[in-house]
Amino acid sequence: MPRLGATRDRVGALDRPAGGGAPWRVRAVVTAAAVAAFAAGAWAALDPGRAGLALLLVAAGLVVAGAAWLDAGPRISKEIAVVATLGAVAAAGRVLFATVPGVQPVTVIVLAAGAALGPRAGIGVGATAALASNFFLGQGIWTPWQMLAWGACGGLGGLVPRLLGRRLSFAAVAAVAGFGFSFLMDLWQWLSFYPHTWEAFSVQIARGVPFDLAHAIGNVVIALAVGPELLRVLGRYGRRLRTEIAWN
Repeated sequence: MPRLGATRDRVGALDRPAGGGAPWRVRAVVTAAAVAAFAAGAWAALDPGRAGLALLLVAAGLVVAGAAWLDAGPRISKEIAVVATLGAVAAAGRVLFATVPGVQPVTVIVLAAGAALGPRAGIGVGATAALASNFFLGQGIWTPWQMLAWGACGGLGGLVPRLLGRRLSFAAVAAVAGFGFSFLMDLWQWLSFYPHTWEAFSVQIARGVPFDLAHAIGNVVIALAVGPELLRVLGRYGRRLRTEIAWN
C-alpha cells in the first residue's frame, strides 16, 4: 500500500535538494554567477554607453545562477510549473493595472509565493512576472532591475513567512516591499541617467515619491483584501507539492 509520507510543512523545504543540501559546486556556481551579474549591472550603471553589453552579461549571469540553483531533485519540474504559472498570473495582474500608475498586484503575489513555497520560488515568480509583463508593457534596460527588485520581494516573503500569516502584518510587509522596490528602481535611474551627486539623487527620489506612495498604498489595499487567503491557497498547493509517497 502506498503511504503518504510526512509532509514537510516547514517553509523553505523546497529549497533543499534531495541529497540533503546543495553540493559545494552548485553553491560556487551560483555565487560566482551572482557576483558576475552584480558587477555587470554596476558597470551598466557607471558606464551607460556600454549598457547593452553589460546587461547582456547580467542576463547571462542570472540564467547560469538560476540553472545551477534549480538542480534540486525530482520535484523540480513541478516547482518550475507552479513558478511559471504564478509568474504569468502576476504579469497579467500588472498588465491589467497598467492604467493606474504605481498600483499593481505583483508585489503581494510574489510575497505570498515566497512565504508559501520558499525563497527560491518567490524569487522565480518575481523575476518571471517582470520579464513576462514587459513583453506587453515594453522591454528595456529596466527589465533586469525589475526582475531583481521583484525577485528580492519574493525572497523577502520566504524569509518572513510568519509575518505574512496575519492580515495587518502582511499589509505592513507589503508596504515595506513596495517602498523597497521603488527605491531600487529610483536608484537604478539615478545611476544610469543622472550625475552621481547627492543633489541629483535627492531630486530623483523626490520625483518618485508619488509613484512610491501609490505602489505602497496599493500593496496595502490588496494585501488587506486578499493577502492571507492567497497565502493559504498557495500553502495548500505547496504542501501537496512536498508530499512524498513511500512504498512499504
